[in-house]
Amino acid sequence: MLAAYRPILSLLRGTAFLLAASGLHGLLLPLRGQVEGFSTTSLGLMGTAWAGGFVAGCFFAPRIVRRAGHVRAFGTFAAIGAIIALLTGLVVEETVWIALRAFTGFTMAGAFMVIESWLNERATNENRGTVFGLYMMVTYASIMAGQMIVAGGDVRSASLFMITGIFFCLSLIPTAVSTAAHPKPLQDVSLDIKGLYVNSPVSSVACLLIGIANGAWGTLGAVYGARIGISTAQIALMMSLVVVAGAVMQIPAGRISDRTDRRYVLAGAAFAGALVALLLFLFQFRSGTLVIVFTAAYGAFAYILYSIAVAHANDHASPEDFVKVSGGLLLLYGFGTMIGPLLAAALMDRIRPEGLFLATALAHLALAGYTMLRIRQRAPVPIEDREAFKTQPAERAVTPEAVRLDPRTPAELDPAPPEKADPRAPAEAEG
Repeated sequence: MLAAYRPILSLLRGTAFLLAASGLHGLLLPLRGQVEGFSTTSLGLMGTAWAGGFVAGCFFAPRIVRRAGHVRAFGTFAAIGAIIALLTGLVVEETVWIALRAFTGFTMAGAFMVIESWLNERATNENRGTVFGLYMMVTYASIMAGQMIVAGGDVRSASLFMITGIFFCLSLIPTAVSTAAHPKPLQDVSLDIKGLYVNSPVSSVACLLIGIANGAWGTLGAVYGARIGISTAQIALMMSLVVVAGAVMQIPAGRISDRTDRRYVLAGAAFAGALVALLLFLFQFRSGTLVIVFTAAYGAFAYILYSIAVAHANDHASPEDFVKVSGGLLLLYGFGTMIGPLLAAALMDRIRPEGLFLATALAHLALAGYTMLRIRQRAPVPIEDREAFKTQPAERAVTPEAVRLDPRTPAELDPAPPEKADPRAPAEAEG
């Protein structure tokens, strides 16, 4: 049995290093930028640039992979990630960092699409659910591990930038030495906003608003922690526990949504997330313990919303449209993450650090209100006709290619047409 999973475990090792590098770099930059006196707007623009690069990578990276092959393309993406990590430690300047974050987002999208397509190719109908679960576990654990490394280092030195570069390089090794056959070529990503809205207005609007809230928190949460005076170790723990709380809460929230109208669960969780955010905004906690407890409670509600929204959309979609719908919603979420940091940065500048939570509360209240409005206009899908709830990581480090790993994806769906050989390209041995 272990032999069947050995190629998958090798790929997951590369994924772990890549995600640890991403988590470490993503937390290190706002903390170092805060120390250097970067403006909140500049720090928000870094998040917007990353999200914009990631979305662009989802559209254009498949062409690069088809042209260069999976191994060479992944090596290129990881190498660029390492170079950028080192450059951000060498050149500490706002404008440069914003530009580099856009390139980081693009390369991370390409790297994740390669790994996710490879995992999908190695998964079988019998173990697809296990592979998907392992991938989700590695996603959460590696991001946390990368963030917690910041707690043991000095954000003022270049050492953490070097460690990030090392992790990017380490992610190359499992893929470079793998003997697994190359997966099928990546399929081009498309976005049909009108079709997504017709299928599920609630899910389409929800994914955009969830992206706004999560993008704001993911980019500026560390800046909020630094500006209210909690320690670096507490900031790292706070950022990690928000994600962990959301991951843990997905199971009970999913079970409840399987037994009732998912829209009630979506609206209730959005309202609860907004309530916790408003408490953080109004009471202006300065105790590290209280901040960690309340932000974890915020994450428990905010980070279950995306999974419920996707599940609701798939209840209305036919099985053959699962990939198209889920991938499209992920892109809408990505567009939201481009807006959120700018909105939150403006409120933090004009009000106080807790303006971050006012931005997330506005997005969540809009989501709760719109969902309740739609409940009156469309009947719920009968319980017996629904797909079972599956967890989804509400992180930007997931591409539409990951949708094909989901065990709900019909096995007979071919993710891409047969690849035509390019006579100009050199032959590539199996990786």
